[in-house]
Amino acid sequence: MKKSLYDTDLAIMEGIRQGDDRALSHLYKLYFPMISHFIVSNSGTDDEAKDIYQEGVIVFYEKVRDNSLELTCQIKTYLYSVCRRLWLKRLTEKGRFATRLEESESVVPVEEDTLRHEEQERQFGVMGDSLAQLGEPCRGLLEAYYIQTQNMQDITEKFGYTNSDTAKNQKYKCLQRLKKIFFATYKPEV
Repeated sequence: MKKSLYDTDLAIMEGIRQGDDRALSHLYKLYFPMISHFIVSNSGTDDEAKDIYQEGVIVFYEKVRDNSLELTCQIKTYLYSVCRRLWLKRLTEKGRFATRLEESESVVPVEEDTLRHEEQERQFGVMGDSLAQLGEPCRGLLEAYYIQTQNMQDITEKFGYTNSDTAKNQKYKCLQRLKKIFFATYKPEV
């Protein structure tokens, strides 16, 4: 597989500083799916996701070009944070966000928001590893219930349990095993 000229955050930023359109084009393709998923999952459309991502990339681009950005996280995390704020603001303006943003939410520094997002990504990584260690049938049962959102009756039939109470009991035991594996591995950063 051919490596991209812009396979690191530093290379992307340097490409933008030098005015190379390929760096910007690469950036557009790289993180749009993540932003689109966030926006579509939060009352948005694909077109709105494109608009918000465009705005977020423009913010990033301008700060890189005028050297006013001191990036303390990954570009992905920075863009997520900027686009998230832009989307929440737009939802509030359109009245689709039922409750107003709490005062503390509206003044959280970007750095704190990005650190929170990085920690959440780390937790997801540890959870993925924990699920892999869990093994079958527990992994399949938990994925069927929590990820595929199947009901207990379907899970009972799929996994061959005698009734849904037995399936619920097994799900509980599997969840306890997963928590044990997760917390044996995961240590919050302070």
